[in-house]
Amino acid sequence: MSTPNRTGRFAPSPTGTLHLGNLRTALLAWLYARAQGAELLLRIEDLDRGRVRERFEVEQLADLRAIGVDWDGEPVRQSERTEVYENALRALEEDDALYPCWCTRAEIREASSAPHGPLPEGHYPGTCRRLTAAQRAEREASGRPPALRVDAGAASIAFTDRLHGEQVGVVDDFVVRRNDGAYAYNLAVVVDDGAQAVGEVVRGDDLLDSTPRQLWLARRLGLPDVSFAHVPLVLGGDGARLAKRHGAVTLADRREQGEDAAAVRARLAASVGLCGPDERPSAAELVARFDPRAFAPGPSGPLPGL
Repeated sequence: MSTPNRTGRFAPSPTGTLHLGNLRTALLAWLYARAQGAELLLRIEDLDRGRVRERFEVEQLADLRAIGVDWDGEPVRQSERTEVYENALRALEEDDALYPCWCTRAEIREASSAPHGPLPEGHYPGTCRRLTAAQRAEREASGRPPALRVDAGAASIAFTDRLHGEQVGVVDDFVVRRNDGAYAYNLAVVVDDGAQAVGEVVRGDDLLDSTPRQLWLARRLGLPDVSFAHVPLVLGGDGARLAKRHGAVTLADRREQGEDAAAVRARLAASVGLCGPDERPSAAELVARFDPRAFAPGPSGPLPGL
């Protein structure tokens, strides 16, 4: 029997400082990989050039190192891989898996809120896939550039998540290239995971619903399936996803409060049951006690003491 590929990755976007929720996800991704003797790769998701700042990347890497998260090899930057994404689009086009979409955001909202067969509410129902030749010619003549969508045919995709168990999702015709020419997240992440031979993705459970899309796309591109562990998010005191508005939520903020990086690591580990509230385990000690098969972090919630 072959050994499963457990190579992991963490993929921050340098559009701001990592908060404690981001850092906990990074720590868990690192623990899953290291506890299984696997590599952890670092990918910089910097395709949103309007929001990306070099100083944020520098800060993010420093914060990861400070809590004990290291990685193998040099970080990969998506902004340097646009040719690879274009090749993937070409392959999809040759496979008759793409079509142009001229829908505005308002039109998409209106279409997605209407009943349309097997697709859940909020999913794109394939409006532009059903255009007549005359309707398509009219949109092409408008001069408005189209986005590119996949023709998924409302495919049903099943997978098993380490923490959420058996999952089934219906895939809508999602965007792979925006109408401004930017490559979409779902395309870039699938292509990169395939190119880097990532075997297991550990990420926040807010991305659980996007997994059927990504598995569908990987299979259409002939890439191997990745396994997933969607971990709980850190929430603010108001029950919303943790954000800077919730107060001292970055590593720099905690340092100003007198809490060093080791204490922050312990706080993050304690919040998912990996140590007691008064312990200060090293990163190596956390690896030694982490069992991916038995890890059960509980639901999303606030960090105690914040």
